Amino acid sequence: METIRLSIVTPNGEIFNDDVKTVTLPGKEGEFGVLPGHSSLVSSLTVGVIVIEKANSTEAVAINWGHVKVNESSVDVLADGAIALTQGEDSNIAKNIEAAKELVNSVKDSNVSVASVEAKINSFA
Repeated sequence: METIRLSIVTPNGEIFNDDVKTVTLPGKEGEFGVLPGHSSLVSSLTVGVIVIEKANSTEAVAINWGHVKVNESSVDVLADGAIALTQGEDSNIAKNIEAAKELVNSVKDSNVSVASVEAKINSFA
């Protein structure tokens, strides 16, 4: 199975680094997916949820804003704030979902529906 290396880094350190099948990112112009072999690009990211498809699981990370650099073999996300929605114990996931909602509600971006981002966050609860 072909994979692409995804890393998600915040000012507090790396929160994700693994090989994935696909990643869907909240771009400024709308969501976009990245597969192995994607053409190179640099893009701004807006508040939303990064959906990560791994071989046997789906993970998700909420971000407030950031940038992504894509090439054929890797996706490097630099996010100002990011919270993993799907890793850890159930009690931690519930806390993270609440923290993620606070994170997205702190963003004042008139182009983004916070309600739709919250709905996506809730889908991982």
